[in-house]
Amino acid sequence: MEDLLVLVDLEDHPIGPEGKWKVHQQGLLHRAFSVFLLQGNQMLIQKRAEHKYHSAGLWANTCCSHPRVGESLDLAVERRLLEETAIQCPVHPLFSFHYRAVFENGLIEYELDHVYVGLYSGTFQANPEEASQMKWITFEELESELTQHPEQFAPWFIIAAPQVMKYQKRLTH
Repeated sequence: MEDLLVLVDLEDHPIGPEGKWKVHQQGLLHRAFSVFLLQGNQMLIQKRAEHKYHSAGLWANTCCSHPRVGESLDLAVERRLLEETAIQCPVHPLFSFHYRAVFENGLIEYELDHVYVGLYSGTFQANPEEASQMKWITFEELESELTQHPEQFAPWFIIAAPQVMKYQKRLTH
């Protein structure tokens, strides 16, 4: 059975469910979330699995997904973080943003992405259905890679990661 995504208006009011494929074929605005786990001046990132329907093999944040129809963002974040990384830890919403990206395969990602942040220093295990690799990266190294090799990163990550790093730097100084 195909996943149903939550279509939203620009203000994040739900306007109905729609199948995942149709949403991405037609570029319909839908609700999503991105989780960033931090440890000091490091961020836990994942390399998306090679079989993902878009952004395959690109680096992205710790976890990202869509809430199910009728599921709160907080519960969806907790569920997917555990499913994708085997991590359970407190996270909190930081900001949200809209972005639209058209991929080489013709699919379109048009999301209202809710960014969650948490502090974490424990173990993790990448779910091979979602990610081929996970690693801690320092902010300095990440900033350099984002500048020199942006093609290695998912489009939403390029937008959100600098804001998350700025937030964390304010907390630690």
